[in-house]
Amino acid sequence: MIASIWAIRYQTKIRGAVMAKRSKAQTELTIKQILDEALQQVLSIGYESMSYTTLSEATGISRTGISHHFPRKLEFLIRLDADIVGLFIHELDFSTPAALEGSWMKALKNHRFCAILRLFFSLCGYSGKDTSLFKAIDIARDKAISSLGLKGEGVFNDLLGRSAVVLLSRDYGIEVEAA
Repeated sequence: MIASIWAIRYQTKIRGAVMAKRSKAQTELTIKQILDEALQQVLSIGYESMSYTTLSEATGISRTGISHHFPRKLEFLIRLDADIVGLFIHELDFSTPAALEGSWMKALKNHRFCAILRLFFSLCGYSGKDTSLFKAIDIARDKAISSLGLKGEGVFNDLLGRSAVVLLSRDYGIEVEAA
């Protein structure tokens, strides 16, 4: 009986599948590697196309290993939010309403900027409460308001709406002028 309890308790050792202990530094490097690749995939193939399989293939880390650190796909966005905010804000000039509009229109030619907008629009239809943690658009809107007042908010909202039309038209192969 004692032998069978021991066997159950230590069955991984009996089968030879003993997991090596990883240091905290190794774990942090693994998480960073996963997050770096997740950001790359969100910006290149999109959040919808990113999967545990695509991340595993790109990093060489098993899907189980990735899901150990990120049990839900949405957790990638939560952890990457600050990076995404930085990439989005970096493209915009909040000095005047015209500068904001000009920088936004220029940024619409940037694949990463468009990927962030697509991510925002895809999350708009998601009912999960965690999507409110995606702050790139909210922070940019707040910056427009703090820099340019209500006029800035109006310009920002107009640009966001125009961007939706531009991105949808691109998806369907229709040429629409962004201006």
